[in-house]
Amino acid sequence: MPSPQPIRLPIRQLVEFLLRTGSIDSRFTGFDRANEGARIHRRLQKAAGEGYAAEVYLTAQREVEGFLFVLEGRADGIFQNEDGTVVIDEIKTTALPTEELTEDRNPCHWAQGMVYGAIYAAQNQLERLSVRLTYYQIDTDEITRYTRHFTAGELDAFLTGLLRQYAPWARRQMTWAEARTASLTALTFPFPAYRPGQRALAGEIYRACIAGRSGQKNGTRLFCQAPTGIGKTMSALFPALKAIGAGSGEKLFYLTARSTTQAAAEDALARLHASTPGLALRSVTLTAKEKVCLCKDAEGHLACLPEACPYANGYYERIKDALAALLDGAPQFDRAALEAAARQFTVCPFELGLDLSAWADVVIGDYNYLFDPVVRLHRFFDAAGDWLFLIDEAHNLPDRARAMYSAGFAKSALTDAKRALGRSKSSLKTALSRADRAFLEARKQVAVLAPRRGVSPPAADVAGQTSLLEETPAPGIALPEPLLAQEGTVFFRELPDALLKPLHALQAPLQDWLEQNPDADAHARLLELYFAVQDITRAADRYDTHFVTQLTARGSELELELLCLDPSAFVDASLGCGRAAALFSATLTPPSYYRGVLGCPDARAVALESPFPPDHLGLYCLPGISTRYRDREASIPAVSDALAALAGGKVGNYLAFFPSYAYLRRVYEDFTARYPGIATLAQESGLDDAARAAFLQKFTPDPAQTLLGFGVMGGIFGEGVDLVGDRLIGCAIVGVGLPQVNPRQEILRRYYDEQSGTGFDYAYRYPGMNKVLQAAGRVIRTAGDRGVVLLLDDRFARSEYTRLFPRHWQHLKYLNGTEALKEELDHFWGQGSSR
Repeated sequence: MPSPQPIRLPIRQLVEFLLRTGSIDSRFTGFDRANEGARIHRRLQKAAGEGYAAEVYLTAQREVEGFLFVLEGRADGIFQNEDGTVVIDEIKTTALPTEELTEDRNPCHWAQGMVYGAIYAAQNQLERLSVRLTYYQIDTDEITRYTRHFTAGELDAFLTGLLRQYAPWARRQMTWAEARTASLTALTFPFPAYRPGQRALAGEIYRACIAGRSGQKNGTRLFCQAPTGIGKTMSALFPALKAIGAGSGEKLFYLTARSTTQAAAEDALARLHASTPGLALRSVTLTAKEKVCLCKDAEGHLACLPEACPYANGYYERIKDALAALLDGAPQFDRAALEAAARQFTVCPFELGLDLSAWADVVIGDYNYLFDPVVRLHRFFDAAGDWLFLIDEAHNLPDRARAMYSAGFAKSALTDAKRALGRSKSSLKTALSRADRAFLEARKQVAVLAPRRGVSPPAADVAGQTSLLEETPAPGIALPEPLLAQEGTVFFRELPDALLKPLHALQAPLQDWLEQNPDADAHARLLELYFAVQDITRAADRYDTHFVTQLTARGSELELELLCLDPSAFVDASLGCGRAAALFSATLTPPSYYRGVLGCPDARAVALESPFPPDHLGLYCLPGISTRYRDREASIPAVSDALAALAGGKVGNYLAFFPSYAYLRRVYEDFTARYPGIATLAQESGLDDAARAAFLQKFTPDPAQTLLGFGVMGGIFGEGVDLVGDRLIGCAIVGVGLPQVNPRQEILRRYYDEQSGTGFDYAYRYPGMNKVLQAAGRVIRTAGDRGVVLLLDDRFARSEYTRLFPRHWQHLKYLNGTEALKEELDHFWGQGSSR
């Protein structure tokens, strides 16, 4: 009789799935409990002294009900007490008041320790063993301990009982796994043929997935630059799924920067289901809690409290019934499907998505579910697993990663909180005042170190009249040695302890107040302050040589930011949680930049050829125009004339991309005044989804008249927009897209100059050209598309920029003025003298 297929089962997952009860209650749990708990665990483990074994990895195989379970986990600590009895120590950090930490507070805590005990006793032939629960109250530093004594037989019986309870779920899991393997083995490419380049991309990704090994340090990394229109989504998903079918990978994570690319992944999976009836492939799309919440209060705040939200109240009592029903139904769970299921079973849609992810074969979501230290999926990524990562539009990841590991805090949050509390006296008010005083004094010092042009510190600041303080401001505080000072902004290499210490001291009284005043009018504001303080203090714990501190003074405001300049080590650690990662985009030039910034210096990098004939893309440059900041005003008429020539080549839809809204508006005003016969549309800042859709709807197929849209590079229309066919037949790129020179870009430039002498490239040139290439990629989307791209800037003729052009731009023509452009457009569109 063949041996049963093993089922890998993390011990914590087993215990919480079976025994967790009650409701979702987000009060004061924060968003980084796992990381915070790990730090406290290490502190307690170190304090336990010699003879205390910390983080003991335990694994065992148990055959129950015909299933072979492979159990694994890490016991927080194992030691012997005075009488020689072995003790399993289970450490839990908590924000609950000490008086609520009763022995029977949470049966899951005991169960986890007991499972570890059962494994350890069996492996070491012990007849008896004790389990100790150690509760650490994070605000008071109080430690509460409870100990229970067990025989090895009692522990073994307990573990066996849990596995019997889990057996029906194991049967569901095994049945699905067998069907999935058979489906993916037989899966065929859902199109009659590969587009040019698609097979090459699919082959690269398949080989990377096969080559990786579960738990291998760093895994396999692959960077793929694949031109727009090659069909990257299917070319990445299909080979990764085939690799899973071949036994190389347990779960696939498709991670994106935008909801539009999430939709592309969903559509690709839907096509696979349509082309392969009965395909056993389950997917779930994770959406931010703020977007899917079904129970926000009148002001739009989330109400994740059992007394306020019926979807949170009793969630753990209903979730297993909901899962059982859903896992037997349709295999795709997008945002709409999750919301419908949440309403049907009265469960939180966000938590439902997370719980379904444990049973899904494909998880689609934002980058932050892997890379963000706060909201990453700890259930999967706290240890390496047999995961495959597909990172879509990976050119966005450097900036996104920097933002994820950075944090900011504003002085106004303190003064607003004091105002909300009124004139009452309390320990919270005192802590707020101390923190506010520190920020006030730091603001005065910043104003001296980096005065704004034409502005001097107001005399009122000296008397403290601009701050909501009842006390006189404290004498000067010690800030670190400045690294760079410009226009109200100062950078430091070291952490500003004088500001962080009062913020740390604020946490306990702030949490006490929130617990004691749940119905106060100020509760929502102070809860926001609580999370902001948590965010900045967590970032301080991560702070190292990859960071700088930024202090910016604006009027009565002082902004503190801990900036991650170099996220490479953090990204590397995240990607190391899986067996293989493929990062792909139309623009990953130069590959050395992306490999360096994303912590993959030795990764394979490939650049695929464009699948479209070069003569489908008319590519022109007018190098006689300078769009440098100092030349922009003078360039406006020439830019308008060039845009008019572009739009006059053929009736159709066009987009012009600018480096800033200010420049866009100046050219737009000039263009509409001088060329009123051409219909125009201008992008406004801060468009919501509805306004974005309305803008794009103007770009209709087969238009009767020309439309010229004005947008910004790097904005919502500069990438991720799919205007197929004649919905867009041309675009103009005004300038080389360099980020605005400001203190933050300058400190980034300085950092990479010190690291490798590449400061200007890393801070300005590479990010700018990325925007240029993304914007240009809006034009040709399918094999039948024809269109033109016009580059407006003399720098496009310089070698330091031309070396960043893709290979399919080799036919770029440099022209001398708009008349030459008109002639070329006549030729391209085949209109000749009849134009």
